[in-house]
Amino acid sequence: MTIYDLTVTDENGQNYSMDKYKGKTLLIVNTATKCGFTPQFAELEEIYKEFKDQGLVVLGFPSNQFKQELETGKAAAEACRTTYGVTFPMHSLVNVNGADASPLFSLLKEEAPGVLGEAIKWNFTKFLVDRDGKVIDRFAPKTSPKEIIPDIQKVL
Repeated sequence: MTIYDLTVTDENGQNYSMDKYKGKTLLIVNTATKCGFTPQFAELEEIYKEFKDQGLVVLGFPSNQFKQELETGKAAAEACRTTYGVTFPMHSLVNVNGADASPLFSLLKEEAPGVLGEAIKWNFTKFLVDRDGKVIDRFAPKTSPKEIIPDIQKVL
């Protein structure tokens, strides 16, 4: 199974196949609008705007597993757009850990386990995926998106 075999749900509740991103570099992030790391939304948006014409897509996946998100993915996405000017694709709420974790995040964690194992420890864990759908690296919540720019440039 590859990332392209998976289906995800956008902020409006519409399912779509990840194969629409074949040939793109992806930065996939579990987000939360009430987290201390929310200023990263602005950096993620800057990176998206700077590199989208070169094939980068930032994908935000709100999660309330750490009790720092609004009630729905649509509400979270609207907050991201109005507060942080986010224009990159946002999605419905997902679980990132446990038996009911999103298949996408299960695959990402399997392909890029963290230092202390596969579990995602907090919001704003970031996964860089190359144009072939291979998970290149996993970045901790405290890692500023701007610190990832050299890694993004290598796979663009």
